[in-house]
Amino acid sequence: MAMTATILHADLDAFYASVEQLLDPSLRGRPIAVGGGVVLAASYEAKAFGVRSGMQGRQARELCPQLIFVRGHFKDYQRLGDAAIKVIGDFTPLVERISIDEAFADVAGCTHLFGAPAEIAAAIRQRVRTELGLPISVGVARTKHLAKIASQVAKPDGLVVVDPDTELEFLHELAVELMWGVGPVAKARLAEIGVLTIGQLAKTPGWSLERLLGPAAGEKLAALAWNRDPRQLKPHRRARSAGAQSAIGRKPAEQQVIRPTLLHLADRIAARLRAKSRPGRTVTVRVRFGDLNSVTRSVTLRAPISATVMLAKLAEELVCAVLADHPDEKIISLLAISVSHLEESWDLELELPLGLEDEARRPGSRLGMARWTADCAVDKIRDRFGWDAIGYGSATLGVSRLVPDEFRKLAEKNL
Repeated sequence: MAMTATILHADLDAFYASVEQLLDPSLRGRPIAVGGGVVLAASYEAKAFGVRSGMQGRQARELCPQLIFVRGHFKDYQRLGDAAIKVIGDFTPLVERISIDEAFADVAGCTHLFGAPAEIAAAIRQRVRTELGLPISVGVARTKHLAKIASQVAKPDGLVVVDPDTELEFLHELAVELMWGVGPVAKARLAEIGVLTIGQLAKTPGWSLERLLGPAAGEKLAALAWNRDPRQLKPHRRARSAGAQSAIGRKPAEQQVIRPTLLHLADRIAARLRAKSRPGRTVTVRVRFGDLNSVTRSVTLRAPISATVMLAKLAEELVCAVLADHPDEKIISLLAISVSHLEESWDLELELPLGLEDEARRPGSRLGMARWTADCAVDKIRDRFGWDAIGYGSATLGVSRLVPDEFRKLAEKNL
């Protein structure tokens, strides 16, 4: 690992809400939320009342009666997010974008041009504010993990530089939920054993963490608590999987809920795979029940797939298997599909009709070719007339659309 702090993590503050306040100056300084039925993003003024992303709109209004909901300008989010990343790229080519509004950068090789890492971070913040009118927080540290934590500490609209000589002193005083990989479930489990800070986590025996969180997560968090993070930046990194999920509220675990939701998710995923010619071999589903516990199931195929209906049927089989293993669970709150083991380059190979049991799963079979042809026709129509011009009928019925697909696409990684 580097011995000097040259890794930057830049994160646009309350990005979607900040863009809305930029586009409509009358919203500045006022509590706003992007969305309607559900909060997609909230301004800092709204967060002060307890409004959070993912919260139901009714609950958000109860917490903040003066809350203003706006529909969202998704093209402007993409435009301004790209522009902010471009500003970072003007200082160094070593930029790893991890979402629409945040990125890592390694400035070790450009200090002779632009000054010390702290000066570069300040210059980035100044340019984003001046040229785009948006606030951005930057953390500077020796590792990716610590730089990301530093940017969170810097919010809103700040800069934090972590000196390598005092990094553990800085890190160990912070709340454990600031760590990469500690979500609400892990936070609650750690709290049960009295671990509230990163310093307390660092002093917890490894066997205790592994028993509580699992071997992989326990080992990873133990290392990060001591700032042992050897990961290097990966500019232009391609995603190793493609996935989508749908929070459906509390719905009965029945086919009329499951089938259209899975077909809608499969349609979104498969279209991306076909667009980049990157079919995948492993299909994984996640089912979250009414009590918020989740179960996953996966299957790995002989041949990679990217056909919408084929993916949807496989996902449905896996979800049915999950429900069969949990007969007492009658309510589901979320369904998710992901496709992994993606092919880097791929040509469809035709297969003879041999009557094999898994022929319906083979993209080169007669049925697989028919589905592929139909999907390609759908793709061409959508390319010309837009996504909503055509689709699978059952995928448009009974699917929760509290979160617009345009918003979900902003989070999709490059395949």
